[in-house]
Amino acid sequence: MKPPPFDYYAPGTLDEALTLLDELGEDAKPLAGGQSLVPLMNFRLAWPSALVDLNFVAGLDHIRRDGEELVFGATARQADAERSDDVRPGWPLLIEALRHVGHPATRSRGTVAGSLAHADPAAELPAVLIALRGEVVVASRRGSRRIAADDLFLGFLSTALEPGELITEVRIPAPPPGSGWAFVEHARRFGDFALAGVAVSIAPGGAGIALCGAAGRPLRAARAEQALEGGAAPDDVGRVAAEECEPQSDIHGDAAYRRDLVRVLTSRAVRTAQGRVAEAHG
Repeated sequence: MKPPPFDYYAPGTLDEALTLLDELGEDAKPLAGGQSLVPLMNFRLAWPSALVDLNFVAGLDHIRRDGEELVFGATARQADAERSDDVRPGWPLLIEALRHVGHPATRSRGTVAGSLAHADPAAELPAVLIALRGEVVVASRRGSRRIAADDLFLGFLSTALEPGELITEVRIPAPPPGSGWAFVEHARRFGDFALAGVAVSIAPGGAGIALCGAAGRPLRAARAEQALEGGAAPDDVGRVAAEECEPQSDIHGDAAYRRDLVRVLTSRAVRTAQGRVAEAHG
């Protein structure tokens, strides 16, 4: 398969990239890892008039700690995040989820920010951002702003980014000491998109539960969070999550099957996270 014709730009600075995105209009797309965009173009499901390649812009590939936040630049690779000594000690939920993202070759090119910008409802990283209450920093020629995870994902492959805006950083707060976590998903084959998945974080200040493959967008299970914080058993938390998800039927499974997967996976993830809380407290 070949993509439709497009113009290609390789800016050397962030300012140049933002200027190009502004001048070329909403049909232009930024290119970081290309693991989602390029296949869509090859199948003629995406027809951007131009690609603005970010890989020649220095200073966008950082992975660092900023106080109690973990910060990823726009071109930080998923594989580098998986191996990072800055990520492993404080953000084990992210590490656990990254291992489910495609295959090692996919993660070697795919970026953390790119997965969030693509906003696939079955993707793992949007669920982690929601569960850990992270945010993205976006920039354009008009300035910069921050968008919380709960406000970022609007629908299928749709975000709150406006034309000309680019995710320049992903910021994820550190879970407090004594927290528990779990990421579980079910896919027909390892590396496939999940039929359903759940990210759970249990912290002294509250719980985070986010679902993937369970709605037309990455979804926070707010009622399930409240049930967990109120002392509900894992099986009951799973039932609440299944009630509030919005699965869709397709050739891989109908809505009822996906809803039951959400119930089982949420219950399993909550048990695992609670066990890790118990381990942290000795």
